[in-house]
Amino acid sequence: MENVANNNTNLLQRLNYILAAVKFEQSLFALPFAYIGMMLAADGLPDVEPFLWVTLAMFGARNAGMAVNRVFDRNLDALNPRTADRHLPKGLLKTWELSALTVVGMALFFGAASQLNDLAFALSPVGALFVIGYSTVKRFSWLTHFSLGMTLAIAPAGGWVAVTGSLSWEVVLLYVVVATFASGFDIFNTVGDREFDRAHGVNALPARFGVPAAFWVARSMHVITSSSLLALGLWMELEWPYFVGWGIASVLLVYEHLALSPTDMSRLRFVFSWVNAGISLALLTFTYLAVVVV
Repeated sequence: MENVANNNTNLLQRLNYILAAVKFEQSLFALPFAYIGMMLAADGLPDVEPFLWVTLAMFGARNAGMAVNRVFDRNLDALNPRTADRHLPKGLLKTWELSALTVVGMALFFGAASQLNDLAFALSPVGALFVIGYSTVKRFSWLTHFSLGMTLAIAPAGGWVAVTGSLSWEVVLLYVVVATFASGFDIFNTVGDREFDRAHGVNALPARFGVPAAFWVARSMHVITSSSLLALGLWMELEWPYFVGWGIASVLLVYEHLALSPTDMSRLRFVFSWVNAGISLALLTFTYLAVVVV
């Protein structure tokens, strides 16, 4: 009985390691955008079935992408003081364990897409290519930030396609919103690694062009984010709560650029964990009010 208990404890511990390695709780970051895409496409609440399948697809794809990122970067992570305590470099997990999570996540993604509609399933290999491939871009191009943004922007586009079974110009604009939002913030994330990136051939805007130039690119991305949000609301003739959400999100974006600077990144963790979450939740809440309540 004691051996069984120890085995169960070890299994739970490894499961906790796996979930921590892929930051499972951050799966919630992209979900609001998927739900926004669904509500805008449905002009109200979507049916329960596509809602559940989209949720499963998002969890599968996001965690598969994080797992394969950890596998691809394990050698670089071991050299970087900021990431050397991650689970693979420290030997707390084996490569095959996160590789297995990648396979399971992708299977869940494809399986969920197959239950939605023909277009969702037909486009799922494209989504998988972005999810699996974005981790490799930094090895040959400083466009890596935009690759990540384009990958995360699959969330609202996927939500739209799940409901309508079609694409439209509105969903393209929604795609731009999330792509520029995520790309701009990913630039901030690489500021602290610029010296390491230069020394080890990792491509990123701060390492390639310097921190001040990278900040200007991030500012430009977030101006596009706010402008695209406003344009989307006007184009779709959404009710007034949507514009309240746009205003809150825009103010929070401005706060990000006031809180962070090329010479002071001390509030990066707070901005990432709380301000970005506030932006996505504000947009979800006020979009819900605009298309469901008002």
